[in-house]
Amino acid sequence: MKAVTVILILIFIGLIHPFPGWGDPLAGPMEIKNQFPLFLHLNRPVLESAAVQDSFSIQCSYSSIFFVRDNPRWAVYLDMEWLEFNLKYQKTLFSFLEISLELPILSFNSGFMDNGLDWYHTTFGFRDYGRRTRPANQFLYRVKKDDDPVIEGEDGKVGFGDLKISAKKVLMKMDDQPFLSLKAAVELPTGDPETGYGNGSLDLGLLVQVEKKLTRYLQATGNGGLVIPGNLRAHKTVELKNYWFGGIGLEAKPWKRLSVLGQISAQTSPFPETGFDFLDNPALVLTLGGRYYLDRNHFELSLTEDLNTSGAPDFTVNFSFKHAF
Repeated sequence: MKAVTVILILIFIGLIHPFPGWGDPLAGPMEIKNQFPLFLHLNRPVLESAAVQDSFSIQCSYSSIFFVRDNPRWAVYLDMEWLEFNLKYQKTLFSFLEISLELPILSFNSGFMDNGLDWYHTTFGFRDYGRRTRPANQFLYRVKKDDDPVIEGEDGKVGFGDLKISAKKVLMKMDDQPFLSLKAAVELPTGDPETGYGNGSLDLGLLVQVEKKLTRYLQATGNGGLVIPGNLRAHKTVELKNYWFGGIGLEAKPWKRLSVLGQISAQTSPFPETGFDFLDNPALVLTLGGRYYLDRNHFELSLTEDLNTSGAPDFTVNFSFKHAF
């Protein structure tokens, strides 16, 4: 809760002190994904601006998770850390249509954060999910169904994930700014499903985006949509379900070059009933962070935390750089 308090204090300071730069354009929400390893390859939506743009961005996320459970039908063993670099290129056509390409580069590994996370969960009173029952920083990524292997992760492997191609169209403007947009995405099976880097199938998604600048310094964005994932075709094929996604975010920019952001997103589970609340219940994640504007570039740093201990990493640190053409 200390991070939430800091964000609220910064917003309050900005409200009572009219710093220059209040009227400058706002870039919208942070494009932060739910980094849960079993959802990485299922056309994960992100909270995104309704505006179209020409840009190139590099998004870096580092996550940690501990979930080691089994029952008569499923065994899900996740004790690891992983790094994702997501390369994204966006190009506008006719001022109202945007085409984008995204290519993730992933690496699962044993990591180094277990001792620090133990201090973090103890200090702030968060659950540690039983992390102390296993040796610190020891890799484990294995999923089984009916005693047959589904995914067998490899420690230290670096590989490409599934390539995403998207198209966004602005449907409505308000005050000469994009207000309502529709985005369609298809994800191609370019990642290795047997080690957790892809799902071996084509995934489709449709997202509605709404955005409104509430004041000169405050902007709100909301997204909602449906993803139709193909089946997980790894060591064993698992039939997946369509899932829903929704999110809302706020950006406050009380300073000329610096803004503070907060956003929350949720999604239902794409997996069949497993008997684990962690996998079967909807995932709910909170992200708090800041953005620094520098000419046509901006830099972001944020922290993502799971709110209901379902379908999300324990902890994710995000950094991104974007250049607008």
